[in-house]
Amino acid sequence: MNKYYELKRIDLKNITYKTEELLELANNRYKITIQVANRAKRSKYEDIDIIDDHINKPIIRAILEMVDEITQPEIISD
Repeated sequence: MNKYYELKRIDLKNITYKTEELLELANNRYKITIQVANRAKRSKYEDIDIIDDHINKPIIRAILEMVDEITQPEIISD
């Protein structure tokens, strides 16, 4: 199972750091914001179980996944 589904407690400092990292890596802040929102929206409708999950929001998962995909491209190639 994806490690983002297994988050039990949100580390707000880590979320803030990862969000800033994603925005710094992006060439276009508007475009990356739209991509994060679309991924979170898609995740929300694809995974019915997360509706009741108040700890692990789709937007947080989307940010963490996108940062990892950009900073660690070997994750995608596996």
